[in-house]
Amino acid sequence: MTVAEGSTVRDFVLGLLSNDGDWPATRGADLRRVDLDVLLEDDVRNALVRLNPEIAEEPSRADEVLYRLRGITLSARSTGLVPANEEFRAWLLGEKAMPYGQEHQHVPVTLIDFDNLSRNTYRVATEVTFRQGRVTRRFELVLYVNGVPLVVGVATTPPRPAVTWADGAFQVQEDERDVAAFFVPNVFSFATDGRELRFGSVLMPLNLWSTWRDGERTESPGQPLVEQGVGGLLAPRTVLDILHDFTVFATDDQHRKIKIICRYQQYEAVNSIVERVRDDVVRKGLVWHFQGSGKSLLMVFAAQKLRRHPRLGSPTVLIVVDRVDLDIQITSTFNAADIPNLVSTESGDELIELLSTEQRKIIITTIQKFRDARAGVSLRRNIICLVDEAHRTQEGDLGQRMRDALPNAFLFGLTGTPINDRERNTFRTFGADEDPGRYLSRYTQAESLRDGTTLPLHFEPRSTEFRIDQTVLDAEFNRVTDDLSEAEREAVADRAGRMAALIKSEQRIKRVCADIARHYTEKVEPNGFKAQVVTFDKESCALYKDELDKLLGPEASAVVISTGSGTPKWLNERFARTKDAEEQLLNRFRDPGDPLKILIVTGRLLTGFDAPILQAMYLDKVIKDHNLLQAVCRTNRPYEHGGRTKTHGLVVDYLGVFDHLAKALQFDEKAMQQVVTNISRLADELPAAMAKCLAFFPAYLDRSPDGHEGLLAAQQHLPDDDTRDRFAAAYRKLAELWEALSPDPVLTEYRADYVWLTQVYRSVQPGGSTGRLLWRMLGAKTMEIINANVYVDVRADDLDTLVLDAEMVEALEQTPEISSRQVAGQLAERLRPHRDDPRFVSLAERLEQLRQQYQLGQLSSLLYLKALLGLARDFVALELEFAAADETEAAGGRAALTSLFQQTRNGNTAVAVERIVSDIDDIVQKIRFPGWQHTIGGAREVKQALRRTLLKYKLHRDEDLFTKAYDYIRQYY
Repeated sequence: MTVAEGSTVRDFVLGLLSNDGDWPATRGADLRRVDLDVLLEDDVRNALVRLNPEIAEEPSRADEVLYRLRGITLSARSTGLVPANEEFRAWLLGEKAMPYGQEHQHVPVTLIDFDNLSRNTYRVATEVTFRQGRVTRRFELVLYVNGVPLVVGVATTPPRPAVTWADGAFQVQEDERDVAAFFVPNVFSFATDGRELRFGSVLMPLNLWSTWRDGERTESPGQPLVEQGVGGLLAPRTVLDILHDFTVFATDDQHRKIKIICRYQQYEAVNSIVERVRDDVVRKGLVWHFQGSGKSLLMVFAAQKLRRHPRLGSPTVLIVVDRVDLDIQITSTFNAADIPNLVSTESGDELIELLSTEQRKIIITTIQKFRDARAGVSLRRNIICLVDEAHRTQEGDLGQRMRDALPNAFLFGLTGTPINDRERNTFRTFGADEDPGRYLSRYTQAESLRDGTTLPLHFEPRSTEFRIDQTVLDAEFNRVTDDLSEAEREAVADRAGRMAALIKSEQRIKRVCADIARHYTEKVEPNGFKAQVVTFDKESCALYKDELDKLLGPEASAVVISTGSGTPKWLNERFARTKDAEEQLLNRFRDPGDPLKILIVTGRLLTGFDAPILQAMYLDKVIKDHNLLQAVCRTNRPYEHGGRTKTHGLVVDYLGVFDHLAKALQFDEKAMQQVVTNISRLADELPAAMAKCLAFFPAYLDRSPDGHEGLLAAQQHLPDDDTRDRFAAAYRKLAELWEALSPDPVLTEYRADYVWLTQVYRSVQPGGSTGRLLWRMLGAKTMEIINANVYVDVRADDLDTLVLDAEMVEALEQTPEISSRQVAGQLAERLRPHRDDPRFVSLAERLEQLRQQYQLGQLSSLLYLKALLGLARDFVALELEFAAADETEAAGGRAALTSLFQQTRNGNTAVAVERIVSDIDDIVQKIRFPGWQHTIGGAREVKQALRRTLLKYKLHRDEDLFTKAYDYIRQYY
């Protein structure tokens, strides 16, 4: 879909919405509302009368409800958008009551009829204007149900290739911040560029916005994919289904309320489960979704919808797991989502009691608690078992005991790695003959990569100096095979002892830990990611911890192992924790600002552990088959923080496990062996990626790092937005390869060209937020070599001199075409450090607008130059104005911090007060921006900077000092 086809993207989407009659269209200006109104109050009032007999008896009661609803929209300013959104949703779901019954009894108020959708009114409006305070916003598309704006849409006709759905989504995020009241009733928002459509809930990070697909899911980006999204996601039934059953509010590890909605594969699988239970013909099904694609949330949505379904009579939903880690994770997920009627069993006796007394609840249990269950504990037919990691224990005695105890229950298995062999067959156990392929729902690895649900995985083999004897390694492969009998295990016990002696030798551990420390600090830590070390056994965890402490310090790592009767006393004493203490530790690991960087494990946290910040796994243990795939997929979750985006997960292989892929991943599906690829493949792609970038420029150009003339000449070979965006796409691919491989000797011969290409990329980068997917922040390793090696002849004081020197201006006007490129480059360079500072955003947008006008021939070279010089004067004046104000405020801040640290002097601070205050002042000055105190991101960045500084001076454990220092920074900066 393009503008040249005679229609805007908005018109295209509007036609899809309105042509079939689902969403009658109207102009925003024709709606009966004023700019301050969130709701179409006439429509809301009519719906209240139509759907509530008690209000129909006395229509004035509708105004009382409207008064309540208005109050919730206004509350976003004080309580926050997400809590207000949760409160409004409770009204939409009919969970709120008013005293309108006989003798003033409270009766539920219905705003939307979820059972008979024809009783609701639907409309889509274009160009809806809303004003909150002094801020006015206009929304391109708003979908109303009974007068309530449930969906906001941005449909952008791209003025250049770099403009995508992400630019529209970014606009939505700004609107959520500036006019939050309009988003209080919001179910989700969507953004489309005519090639792709993505959607997200309120305040959802951009990298979590997801696509929507139906049917075969094979469409590539383009008009058919957008049609699929509009026809599926934006159908009234889907919008209301997501509102009713596929939304949860949770508390994240920073104790913030967040809103979570489903992805399309979760929506499809849950509805298939509910439909099967409702029809009561086939009583089992296999859900085969790749690791990391959200099976835990799928179970939350399924349990929620099954419990609420009017025809199912409040069934018992049994969530069955087979590991303590999974029990903790699933329970945490359900608890965080505040799902009602939830019980997590503590013992087998409690489980049997709950089932035998017909408790209609959501029950979370491990399969081991069925060990002593008798046959026929409950004969009810409305018990629904959702079995997580269904490939592991269901074919054995425990799985049979569960079936005997609940002979009439529905059985649904969820797995990312089904097993298909003679002894253990997930398809036979859970798959129904009626389902093609014997699975009810499938979401493949290829689909999850395409959708961005998961990331690609690479393995990096280490040199042979870390390897052990091949015959011993082969024996270990055999030992960890699940199918060995006890006698066979005893037969390999001797070789297992040799394995332990070799792998735990003191010299080898020193070499491995030194390599881990070097690799982590060079390749993983610079981008802000964290790591996991997987060792041979529990004792190895302690040995690795001791060695890593010498190299990285004790704060950098922690050991997580199972403790108790089967663990030596000395390990219990050193590493045992309560559940709460362990959860606090894992939340510290998830926190990008916490000094804990590495978790050392052997069996724990290899399944069910979700920490998107985890990028690298250092594997020094033989794992195989589904266990290996589940373990390495801990690293495949998308993650973005502070402008750094995780592009892949990485497994560093010390034993050569991935040298034997066929032996390590013996799956029925050949595609499984392509889940993890050797990182050397990326090095093979590097020459072609470099050549593609250099092909934009003639070979004779000066590509030296300090060659300003060569840089200006390069810009002439990127004459328009289309060419620049094609260059940016080629450069982004090269940059991803560079970040993944660096540091690596293979990069040396390409370094000079890469530095030059990076300069070119930065010099033509558009101002403002244009093209956020393509024109992104440079990676940490790229910035390191740029800062260390690049000197560009764009002097810091050029603009300052230029705006005061009339003779220089006159000289520039003699060659306006060349001079305008030079001034535009200098402006872009000076604006870049202020990219996230709201005070300078309008200037960046003015620069981009001038560039566009010049390219389209709307400005001559001379007028373009004059406009740029005017912009330069405004920039220098603004910079000087704020610099003076900032210096005055900062002086007060430094004085306050100095006083605080002098009051709390101890051995660590006696001689360092001045240095501590200087460090804090310096880093806060760099990262702060106006109003940072009132934004989640700003507060987080400043807190992280403060913690890092206190850690440097060994003061990070003093929470009272941290709190006081942060309060001072918040006040004075």
